Amino acid sequence: MRRPRPRLLAPAAVLLLATACGTEHADPAGGAGAAVPAPRATVTDPPVDGVRITSVTLPTASPSPAASPGSVHADRLPGDSGISAAYQVGNDGDEAMTYTVLLAFTTDTGAVVGSKKVTVSGVAAGGSRNGTVDLGVLAPGASPVTRVKVERVTEVPADEAPSETGACPASGLRLWADDGDAAMGLRVVGLHLENCGKRDYTLDGCPRLSLLDENREPVDGIRIRPGGAAIASGTGFDDPPAPLTLKPGESALSGLVRRNTTLAGTAVNVPYVRVVAKPGARPVTVTPELDLGTTGQLGVGAWKRADG
Repeated sequence: MRRPRPRLLAPAAVLLLATACGTEHADPAGGAGAAVPAPRATVTDPPVDGVRITSVTLPTASPSPAASPGSVHADRLPGDSGISAAYQVGNDGDEAMTYTVLLAFTTDTGAVVGSKKVTVSGVAAGGSRNGTVDLGVLAPGASPVTRVKVERVTEVPADEAPSETGACPASGLRLWADDGDAAMGLRVVGLHLENCGKRDYTLDGCPRLSLLDENREPVDGIRIRPGGAAIASGTGFDDPPAPLTLKPGESALSGLVRRNTTLAGTAVNVPYVRVVAKPGARPVTVTPELDLGTTGQLGVGAWKRADG
């Protein structure tokens, strides 16, 4: 099994664009009416967890009516920042993997102007996949983007990847984790299960969990407690387990409940959680990035109906 390298990008892997957004360029023809092609920078930085940025495109420049003859400005179309990053995902492991990549578009000082998350599914062992991410609409008065970096990469075996949209998996079930909710040190991540198949699916109890570290190896010393109330009441996952049958198109919901209190000892982070909806079900590995502090425990709610 391929073992992921550190998740955060080293300073050397930050892309410095050759030209900042909005910088003026002389008309190469010497005239006032010619447009300048969009600048593109090629990147030679080493991959980060198999992901590298290959180039970045800046807004196309066009004549500026307010500028003197022979100068241009960056012309942004309505609803489009004109900034995009091309990337390549390479899998040097021995099994097909699904990658989730977070790209950060920043200024020279490192301030994040915008970010984009992309999922690249089923990259074959020894293979690669190319793609492009558009930054999208920038906030009014946003600072110019001059750098792009790979902020975070997670990777799971392709046959255990979560599925929120797209074709229904062969199992007939979709399972994924949401972005969670945090308040006053209490954190809740929702686990969603949809019956996208053609047969009824019966649940009774809590999902089975395996907590995994950044190398997808078991994390020891964490007690998994049934019910959200084992950590805190009022999370919506206090009810005891009860039989539940999902008809095709219906959904169920569970929750991972924890506090990130840090006292004596070493704080524990759990980037990966392998989820089995019920005994015998296909495992799905989600990436909730659980910060458990030094509490040593995690609550898991019983499945409940999510529809309505």
